[in-house]
Amino acid sequence: MDIDALRKDTPACGDVLHANNAGASLQPRPVTEAVYEYLELEQRIGGYEAAIERADQIQSAYDDVAALIGAHPDEIAFADSATRAWQLAFNSVPFKAGDRVLTSVAEYASNYIAYLQLQERLAVDVVPIHNDETGQLSVQALADLLDESVRLVAVTHVPTNGGLVNPAEEIGALVADSDALFLLDACQSVGQLPLDVRDVKADLITATGRKYLRGPRGTGFLYVNEDALGRLHPANADLFGARWVERDSYQFRDGARRFELYESNLAGTIGLGAAARYANDLGMDSIWQRIRVLGEGLRTALADQRGITVVDQGDLRCGIVTFTMDGCEPRELVDKLRRQRINIWHSGVESTRLDMERRGLRSVVRASLHYFNTEQEVERLVEAIGAAR
Repeated sequence: MDIDALRKDTPACGDVLHANNAGASLQPRPVTEAVYEYLELEQRIGGYEAAIERADQIQSAYDDVAALIGAHPDEIAFADSATRAWQLAFNSVPFKAGDRVLTSVAEYASNYIAYLQLQERLAVDVVPIHNDETGQLSVQALADLLDESVRLVAVTHVPTNGGLVNPAEEIGALVADSDALFLLDACQSVGQLPLDVRDVKADLITATGRKYLRGPRGTGFLYVNEDALGRLHPANADLFGARWVERDSYQFRDGARRFELYESNLAGTIGLGAAARYANDLGMDSIWQRIRVLGEGLRTALADQRGITVVDQGDLRCGIVTFTMDGCEPRELVDKLRRQRINIWHSGVESTRLDMERRGLRSVVRASLHYFNTEQEVERLVEAIGAAR
């Protein structure tokens, strides 16, 4: 990678040290320019007319996102966030009393709240799968739990509060041999590491634009395996996702776009497509290799600092580095570094309660690196953290 050129393509790199890519990354010029250009066209000729004129560009967004994860464009639906995409997927599963949902210990709060709401409506049992000795989801524990009562296995690929990468391919291989559906929350992994739907074998995958994919906020997507469509029923369809064929009947449209609504942010869709194309051009293998090197470098440097405890788990770890520091609360450290134009974040127990409570953690500092970060920035970040005590 030509890091200097990539940083020039990212104007904010000249102003801030950005290590909050798991929150919202910095957009490269082609992404923001694509959004601005489309909005300007809407302003100049009208919203409906712009959509007609740029129909090929809108379709290209589906092509580019599909190429990013090895899918077919008809298996992609766009949403206004990863959470919305996840809810569209989850609420389309035809649960009934007596079903079980298997999930991960490091499950994100928004997902777990949906499980609790499901339990309130139906007699469905939600079962967290135990972790193995490394702290990642235990594939053996999953195998022991899988039976005919399991309707859905829903797992967070990379949790919001740590650097572990759950073994999605091994999980997918097990679930594929069962009657259950597999929903993978790839919010923190798409754009950070290679993800191929043919290897993961997930029925449903959800992701956001704003994080490692470097797209606009307010964008996300849902992948739906074409073979799983017949087992799902979108909970909310309009005249875009379905056709009103007779007075008393309707028919879903083909493909994953049955999950979409007529009204959407087309400028955001085009920006998301531009972000996927940017990542495809760089190559996810190259992106992942650099992020892992930077992440491990930061992890090692922080572990050598007195009073700092790195709390990342897992056999495979990514560019998200989490830690605690004696004498300084995570939120306080985030504020101190922001005043130095260094962006990091914090993660509290409310976001991943099962995992954090199990480990006795109330809050952690989260620094998340991307390929445009430099080794010099890692050194500066460590120095700033050490001086903040």
